[in-house]
Amino acid sequence: MAFPHKRRRLLKWLTAVIAAALAVALLILILALTVFKARHPVITVNSIAVSDLNFSFDVARLGVRFNLSLDTNVTVRNPNRVGFRYADSRAVLRFRGGDVGEVPIPAGEIGARDTRNLDLTLVLMTDRLIFDSDFYAEAFSGKVRLETFIRMAGKVRVVFDFRVVSYTGCDLDIRLATRMVSNQTCRYKIKI
Repeated sequence: MAFPHKRRRLLKWLTAVIAAALAVALLILILALTVFKARHPVITVNSIAVSDLNFSFDVARLGVRFNLSLDTNVTVRNPNRVGFRYADSRAVLRFRGGDVGEVPIPAGEIGARDTRNLDLTLVLMTDRLIFDSDFYAEAFSGKVRLETFIRMAGKVRVVFDFRVVSYTGCDLDIRLATRMVSNQTCRYKIKI
């Protein structure tokens, strides 16, 4: 008769261990889906300013000489409770959809709930605009419309690796007479 008693005690212990394991698994799942949920990094363009602008009309060659550098201050905030590792990225300067300048952003890591400040200098490559009649029309009007675009892709590890991508694009006008940035509007997009 002692044998069924041991079997019953073993069954109680086994049930308790399985219940505890399920409770721990459920707790981990709840934490992973709420507190440790993977969130996207937030890229914010704080300022864009003209740091160098040389603009002149070349009457002899019927052309425009145009050199432009934009100082861009960007903040990347990681809202996750774990670090965000991002791959090599780049910031691009565009004119009517075509890339006319870029600056690399080296790979790195942003700690949990940390913020990283990036100071980028975008330089316009005028050789990409030589045969663009729209550029000459805008230059003669005194205002050039450009777009900046930043894409950062990386991983957040919360139980599993989650790939996150954050995009930021800003449309802006460069006033050639005043050498100022005007009408700056930015858009933000994320993908998890």
